[in-house]
Amino acid sequence: MGLFTIKGSIKLFILILCLTVVITAGYNIFNHKVSVGAEKVFNEYMQWENQMLINNPNYEDLKILIDIAEKKLYLLNGNAVIKRYNVASGKIDTPSPIGSWKVINKAKWGGGFGTRWMGINVPWGKYGIHGTNKPNSIGYNASGGCIRMNNRDVEDLYTYVKVGTPVAIVNGAYGPFGYGLNTIQPGDFGSDVMEVQRRLQILGYYNYDYLDGKYGPGMEQALYKFQEDHGIRKNPNITYETFKALGIMMME
Repeated sequence: MGLFTIKGSIKLFILILCLTVVITAGYNIFNHKVSVGAEKVFNEYMQWENQMLINNPNYEDLKILIDIAEKKLYLLNGNAVIKRYNVASGKIDTPSPIGSWKVINKAKWGGGFGTRWMGINVPWGKYGIHGTNKPNSIGYNASGGCIRMNNRDVEDLYTYVKVGTPVAIVNGAYGPFGYGLNTIQPGDFGSDVMEVQRRLQILGYYNYDYLDGKYGPGMEQALYKFQEDHGIRKNPNITYETFKALGIMMME
């Protein structure tokens, strides 16, 4: 009786072992098929994108207009709108760079930057147009300053845009001061700083050819000279009185 029990146990062990081998083999085959299938889909998409890069018309006057207030990105050829997309822009405390820029690089990134990246030449930081892993943020002030798009949209835009494509970012009638006249202090940077530099330059106080949007020592000295000539008490912080003298005012 004991012998039969041992033989039965051996048979059961062999049966379980065989089933384990079969299940493992099936699982590996399934995973292989899934992997091959995913790779095939990816390769087919890349072929499509590369063909789109070749087939898209070579527009003579291609440019991008981004309206922060509307949360829209327009792809233009001359004055004709070719494409329009919904976007997310910078938060109030990390605003998107208002001004005229150019695309300086393109890349296929991942993570929080989504599937595509198009960098622009903002002098005070790294900004660009990119996809996102937070699609629910589209339509809001949600980023650290970059322009976010849905991944499918940024992939489409990517096939049209070339390095050197002009990019204009606007924000209503007040431009870089669309969120109000916030006090500017030494060390600050951004579109509002660049606008102050531009006005000081036009008036002959900021003697630099290149506007970098960074409030450094050169800008501070130019500001002091401007304040002295306009009867304003010397103050490194740019407040309402200095804004007004520079012609920067909000409508009352």
